[in-house]
Amino acid sequence: MHERFFSSLFRTVDNSPLIIFRIIFGVLICLESWGAIATGWVTRTLIEPKFTFNFIHLDFLQPLSGWGMYAYYIAMGIVGLGILLGYRYVLASALFCIMWGATYLMQKSSYNNHYYLLWLLSGIMCFLPANKDLSLDVRLGYTTQKNAMPYWCKFLIIAQLAIVYTYAAVAKLYPDWISTNVAANLMAAKANYPVVGQLLQQKWTHYVITYMGIIFDLLIIPALLFKPTRKIAFVLAIFFHLYNSIVFQIGIFPYLALSFSLFFFPAERIRAWFYPKLKKHITPKIYSTPIHKPILITLAVWLIIQIALPLRHWAIKGDVLYTEEGHRLSWRMMLRSKSGRNTFYIQKETEKRKERVVVSKHLSPKQIRSMGGKPDMIWQFAQHLKKEYAKKNIAIKVFVTNHTSVNRKTAVQLIDPNVDLAAVQWNYWGHNDWINTDFNKKQ
Repeated sequence: MHERFFSSLFRTVDNSPLIIFRIIFGVLICLESWGAIATGWVTRTLIEPKFTFNFIHLDFLQPLSGWGMYAYYIAMGIVGLGILLGYRYVLASALFCIMWGATYLMQKSSYNNHYYLLWLLSGIMCFLPANKDLSLDVRLGYTTQKNAMPYWCKFLIIAQLAIVYTYAAVAKLYPDWISTNVAANLMAAKANYPVVGQLLQQKWTHYVITYMGIIFDLLIIPALLFKPTRKIAFVLAIFFHLYNSIVFQIGIFPYLALSFSLFFFPAERIRAWFYPKLKKHITPKIYSTPIHKPILITLAVWLIIQIALPLRHWAIKGDVLYTEEGHRLSWRMMLRSKSGRNTFYIQKETEKRKERVVVSKHLSPKQIRSMGGKPDMIWQFAQHLKKEYAKKNIAIKVFVTNHTSVNRKTAVQLIDPNVDLAAVQWNYWGHNDWINTDFNKKQ
């Protein structure tokens, strides 16, 4: 049975879905890159802040100075154009993967699971033969035209999506979500929306959002794979993702998610829909090829990592909703409302008194809000203060008084106020003892 499954991964199938997906992917990359400039996102997130919260231990990833980040995002859009046109496709895909990965890892103020998915997908696309048709690479002779691909290309995309949606559904199975509290909190900020604002405040709407969120995430992939439910699932996906686009304004993701549907419909139908005149006379040759063990091993390692990463928070002490340890890279999407208040104090080595830090002199309002109840960012800011004073040859200790609320519950003291955050190291793979975990007993 295993042998039959492995062999099926290397049979060839029509590549029409991948070709059309590449084109849509390129369009969305251009919109994401150039739109980030047009909407002011690059300015607010990467240019105006004096300090950025990069992923810990990746301090070398810093925004370019001056107009550098504008040029950077313009260049990313041009690379997206290369993917769209299939021009030097492998190079363009690799460049976008590197550039997007760098900008994703250099800041956490605008952390978004969708950005992570875009990074993973851009990495996967580097290895898929998406330029074998309707591309300048074919027209210019850089690659040979083919109308088929190994089945593992399609399998990898679907498997990655199944991991994302399954974990997103499972993460919602906790009391605050089930009780509709999360939906009510999220929708409260949308009350002023025209037409739908008041509708989103209704209790029955919160129940629909809560349970449809779980059901959709859990069943959308199986429903798209199963022919009798495929069309219904696609219609529901259109509604679901357009709703998310309008209400949550999450950029290109809803349209990227809809474009994945290409891999679930019969390839001949994709051909008929998108380019019948160019391919109506072509019948792909479907045949089996020998199992390629290096590819099989690479697929297995990739999927094991993707399955394991979202589970790591179970091995770390404390409630991840509060501690954030194991939260990122885990498809824990729109699970809670969270806010935090921080008061930082520094104590110079030569003095006993503590001096309150005016955080607004160091961080933008967006960064202050984002840092609120996130221990890793609080620790990073303490390290930043330590470095700033070290430039003046002044050794300091940094303390913080933190109060964090999750889902509008009573605020708790998340950080030990007696710990010098300038002196402790960050434990990336386990629990940091200065993050409190027993506060639930006091609520």
